[in-house]
Amino acid sequence: MTNFFNKIFIRYPIKTRRLLELIPGLFSWTLVTFPVWGSLTVPYAVAYFILFFDIYWLYKSFSVAVTSFISSNKIKESERENWLEKASSLSDFNKLNHIVIIPNYREGVEKLRTTIQSIAMQTFPTKKIYIVLAMEKREKDVGKKAEDLINEFSGTFGEIFATYHPDIKGEVKGKSSNQAYAGKIIYKLLIGSGRLDIDFTTISSVDSDSIFDKQYFSYLTYSFIEDEKRYNTFWQSANVNYNNFWKIPAPTRVIAFFGSIWRMAVLIQKDKLVSNSTYSLSLKLLKRIGFWDTDVIPEDYRIFFKAFYRLKGDAWVKPIFLKTSMDAPLSKTFWKSIKSKYDQERRWSWGVSDDPLFIKWWLTVPDVPFVRKTIMLYNVLIDHFLWPVNWFIITIAANIITFLNPVFSRTTLGYRLPTIAGAILTTCLFALLVLVIIDFRTRPKSHSLGRVREFLFPLEFILLPIVGFFLNALPALISHTQLMLGKKIEYKVTEKI
Repeated sequence: MTNFFNKIFIRYPIKTRRLLELIPGLFSWTLVTFPVWGSLTVPYAVAYFILFFDIYWLYKSFSVAVTSFISSNKIKESERENWLEKASSLSDFNKLNHIVIIPNYREGVEKLRTTIQSIAMQTFPTKKIYIVLAMEKREKDVGKKAEDLINEFSGTFGEIFATYHPDIKGEVKGKSSNQAYAGKIIYKLLIGSGRLDIDFTTISSVDSDSIFDKQYFSYLTYSFIEDEKRYNTFWQSANVNYNNFWKIPAPTRVIAFFGSIWRMAVLIQKDKLVSNSTYSLSLKLLKRIGFWDTDVIPEDYRIFFKAFYRLKGDAWVKPIFLKTSMDAPLSKTFWKSIKSKYDQERRWSWGVSDDPLFIKWWLTVPDVPFVRKTIMLYNVLIDHFLWPVNWFIITIAANIITFLNPVFSRTTLGYRLPTIAGAILTTCLFALLVLVIIDFRTRPKSHSLGRVREFLFPLEFILLPIVGFFLNALPALISHTQLMLGKKIEYKVTEKI
């Protein structure tokens, strides 16, 4: 069967690509508008669809509550563990080295300094850590910025380098092409020269605002040495937006809350866990799959699925039960901060542009276990396809049908639909309460805030209907539509002061 589809894609490369690019947008727009046109044509189908979706949302809410609770407990346990002691007791401990690539463009020196300092404070010997500042050559005065940081941290690590990624024809500007360029250079410098052993070297893709737990690289070392599939594995910690949690505007804080909880919850969800933002893998695996791709903006899902299909399904993501804290978008004014968060959501939701490729690989790559590849694809598609849909169905759909079809509203189902849907969604508030408690237990306490201010934070959820539309559903719907129309997104750097 894979040969059949492969022949189709080879024979009609442009038509098949465009067909697959149409699917997310058509799916999203069909479901978003279904309560409108369906209310006039198949009102009973719409009503049952809304109830089914609300039940699904109820299940999803409590599922996140349970998994995030389990993950948060595992994180607390891991924070109490002495990972350096555990790692150093292993026979191959002294062989292991870590390379950290920090791709950046127009980030301030202070932001980069804070990230590097969090690496300098690791319990793992920093002389066995190599820092790569992956700079963009087109940035003004980029050489001085890199030189200042290199001079400041000289002698702290095994070495600290800077690479300068030029604008190369055919590449897409962004994190993926930048770190692909840096990775290849560092591979020649450290592996090609024989300074490091590729069998005992990891490489981490690190956002410029990532603040590591002090035990991250000790934990990674232990997990790497113990893992029998170390050359087929990615490692992922809980990437949370806690760095500037109380400085960002309330609408952004609400989104940061849910994003942080979700990224904790997914750590224990096995094949739902995919590398994101800041992650690690063996350099041997990265070299084997040809480094990061240079024709894409969102690189994290792409690099994992690239490995997954290159290794015929024998690629895995293992959790590191520690928090890696990051910034949420923040500018000098309220509205600029909101705009910056919107731009970030647009860039994240553009990850849907990878879905056509994932579907193509699912259809054409032979000898990949069918069940696992299908589960992996389903998990990605359900998250991406429903991203712009969720808000519309759970917020306004039940009221639309009764408003547009007064005749149906006088039936038993039509009359009771808003009440039943409201009751189901109200039950979700119990799951939200659990999430608030988990967040309060997990998030570092602010010494500059009173406890009253922290306890009043849940009141900001009153903004959720507005925030959910403008900072979640809308940017995702625009991304799906843009992909459907065959247009590309322009990479925009998220401002984080």
